[in-house]
Amino acid sequence: MEDLADLRDLAVDAAQAAGALLRERLTWRRAAVRTKTSGTDMVSEMDHASEALIVQRLLGARPGDGVLAEEGRDRDGDSGVRWVVDPLDGTTNYLYGHAAYGVSIAAEVDGEVQVGVVADPSLDEVFTATKGGGAFLNGQPVAHSGKEDLATALVGTGFSYVPENRRRQAEALVHVLPRVRDIRRAGAASLDLCWVACGRLDAYYEVTLQPWDVAAGVLIASEVGAFVSGVDGGPPSAESVLAAAPGIGPDLLSLLRQARAEPPGPAS
Repeated sequence: MEDLADLRDLAVDAAQAAGALLRERLTWRRAAVRTKTSGTDMVSEMDHASEALIVQRLLGARPGDGVLAEEGRDRDGDSGVRWVVDPLDGTTNYLYGHAAYGVSIAAEVDGEVQVGVVADPSLDEVFTATKGGGAFLNGQPVAHSGKEDLATALVGTGFSYVPENRRRQAEALVHVLPRVRDIRRAGAASLDLCWVACGRLDAYYEVTLQPWDVAAGVLIASEVGAFVSGVDGGPPSAESVLAAAPGIGPDLLSLLRQARAEPPGPAS
């Protein structure tokens, strides 16, 4: 059996070191930028530098572990532990000088996420969770907002970098926006999930993500008792994720499923 506290502490060490690197080199942020899935999906030398640092820290301490990382430092392991790493979640924010960017590290044990760590260098915050052990912000327990009225809920979301996906997401948003208090689009899925966990958002949903975007944040939201599912009603995944205060989660899920099934139109 793995010691989850040891895995968490190692992830915190790696995430904080990577966050410090990102913060220190913020003035170099526009260097060596290229695109990935589309002309708007950017990756920088800092994504790669952060990932190299994280993987070195993790495998230096645990050389038998596997890794799944956004920028391609993937490897199989033989320990039963695999690290799922987003070295710079919110690359576009980082490159434009917006504060919402972070480092996300999850540890899977025998295929199940057991540890989640998300570091926010701009606010000097670290969210942590272990399976069954609750969720914390800088070592203090956090709680969801307890919101029970969807009409007064602050809801986060995000958009794909693929143009056709963005169009469909915008059409769904037309259906959702009139029925909630307001929408926020921070641009870093891992932070959005943590903000649901600590009550800065009442809910968050997004589709067409990647495993490293959600692995740590979903665990952190789950550990505060948030309603967590996929937008289709199935389990949360990289394909779609919804996290919300339990009192509004089912209503938001119903609204999103309706929005995906219907063309946009006037609010009823």
